[in-house]
Amino acid sequence: MKIINSLVICALLLCFSTVSHAIRIKDIASLEGVRDNQLVGYGLVVGLNGTGDSDQTKIQIQSVVNMLEKMGITTSVNDIKVKNVAAVMVTATLPPFAKQGNRIDVLVSSLGDAKSIAGGTLIMTPLKGADNQVYAVAQGSVLTNSFAFGGQGASAQKNHPTAGGVPNGALVERELPNALAGKSVLHLNLEISDFTTASRVVAAINEKFKSQVAASRDSGSITLTIPEAYANRTVEFVAALETLEVKPDVQAKVVLNERTGTVVMGENVRISRVAITHGSLSLVIKETPQVSQPAPFSKTGETKVVPRTDLKVEEESRRLMVMPEGASIGDVVRALNLLGVTPRDLISILQAVKAAGALQAELTII
Repeated sequence: MKIINSLVICALLLCFSTVSHAIRIKDIASLEGVRDNQLVGYGLVVGLNGTGDSDQTKIQIQSVVNMLEKMGITTSVNDIKVKNVAAVMVTATLPPFAKQGNRIDVLVSSLGDAKSIAGGTLIMTPLKGADNQVYAVAQGSVLTNSFAFGGQGASAQKNHPTAGGVPNGALVERELPNALAGKSVLHLNLEISDFTTASRVVAAINEKFKSQVAASRDSGSITLTIPEAYANRTVEFVAALETLEVKPDVQAKVVLNERTGTVVMGENVRISRVAITHGSLSLVIKETPQVSQPAPFSKTGETKVVPRTDLKVEEESRRLMVMPEGASIGDVVRALNLLGVTPRDLISILQAVKAAGALQAELTII
């Protein structure tokens, strides 16, 4: 029943996907230079209930010493033994056009052998970019949505207690340069490169502004010349073009995930005339240990454990299914549903059809 349900769901999705809708340009492309930036920093989480790094991890002890010295407290590594502190790496994503004082989320991950950082507090941690400049400072209570408790004989754990986050835990201290300021020419990059889609985007933009505003550089990039009517009004120009709708073209592709049995197929996938049959061979080997012992009152022989092997081979017989020329992927799913194949069988069948040269699509295995 689960097999039939899986294939029925796949067929329904394919039916719905046959109706293509126009997509906004902002959903399939982005302006060059307008992007996120990664930030990273090293810090300490304090206030843990004995679940911090052990004494074998020296890095957090040295960090505590350095922090106390900055606060005017002189101590040494040998004088400090703490289990309520954990060394952590802090990461964050700085969005484009973030301003000073804006808050961003941060992720906190244990660097040593701490058992849990749940309930701890991240103390002031500078976050740097790839240019080694500080762009934000993080601090706050760590939320993990997990726990880890244990004793000598048993333990219990939920989720991943050595990683968590601080919502809105970082303050932006340095702004990124404005990628659009003072520019008369912009570049629009498609998320998925395609010559047909690029041509349609150019046509839609030029029709909107009634002039040759856009020109394709290649299959994934479009050059935009800001019209004189929008001089010094770059934001309004971008807002006007990103809401335009186009119908993107999609390459015929089949994506297979052999680990999970997932099969994803686009609506443009076609199959040439081919005959398909699929049967499975099942081999079951079962070892059953048995005890062999001599007859009662016998003076010879000894008791031994001997193996007993049961071998069972089953081979299913399936019908032959002939697919007509130019069959759509929906036709294929319905035909394979009649054959009673599982999603994992479907992966093997599609690989064989591609090897036979009948699958008119790119086959990607992940």
